[in-house]
Amino acid sequence: MTSSKTREQYTSALKRFIKSPKNFELITSVPLDPCQAASSAPTELLYVLDSSFNPPTLAHRRIASHAILENIGKPTRLLLLLATHNADKPSKPALFEDRLAMMELFAQDLLAFLVQSGIATTDHNTIPVVDIGVTKKPYFVDKAAEIESAGVYPQFLEQVHLTGYDTLIRIFNPKYYPPDHTLQPLEPFLSKHRLRVTMRPDSEWGGKAEQEAYLADLAQGGRESEGGKREWAQRIRLVEGKKPEERAVSSTAARKAIQTNPRDLDWLVPEKVRDFILSERPYSE
Repeated sequence: MTSSKTREQYTSALKRFIKSPKNFELITSVPLDPCQAASSAPTELLYVLDSSFNPPTLAHRRIASHAILENIGKPTRLLLLLATHNADKPSKPALFEDRLAMMELFAQDLLAFLVQSGIATTDHNTIPVVDIGVTKKPYFVDKAAEIESAGVYPQFLEQVHLTGYDTLIRIFNPKYYPPDHTLQPLEPFLSKHRLRVTMRPDSEWGGKAEQEAYLADLAQGGRESEGGKREWAQRIRLVEGKKPEERAVSSTAARKAIQTNPRDLDWLVPEKVRDFILSERPYSE
């Protein structure tokens, strides 16, 4: 399918979703084998990668693939989730339909990468179907609740949200939970679901020890005055991110490269996403 055809389909899907009363919708699914019925794949665990995907990067691939490869014997799915109303980020520069097109290309790249990582392809259940969904909810706990109640996935399916450390800080910021501004609204989520948090040691977020101390403080009751429960720390796992000698990969860095040095896209985004950016120019003024 051509890029323009894909983009037209996503434009139409977005218009329908925005007009509908739904707060979450599954737009498409990308299985490893196109002949495989995506809806028939068994699921015991749902990974959720919620991002602006502006654009999808190799950092997104690292986060998703590391999580999937850890649980390769368990039937899983991966949901790439795009919020059409984001609490912190504007909808520009790339339009939502362009981001959805890039998310589909990213999903294809991820599945190919998982195969190259040595996963047996004789059993399709070892490779998760990648779903692409949209939500109107800007806040984390509301997104999770909408996914849970939409009837798209099996009831009581555990969600594991794949986030960066900066997102963890936002999740535990009481300002996002009016009117009382406590952490109590996190209870329905953290009593059933989990967070897998990639650490981000840098000058802004502190070193590894500081980030581990943040979670330890929760476990020791340091957030109880704000409504945070000690046992929530058991539902949160911190994992290593990039090595200190590795270059930082981010959507911000990719957008900068588009304007200043497009060759840098080779190590910032998957190949299919790079080709889409260069041919369709979603970041042109």
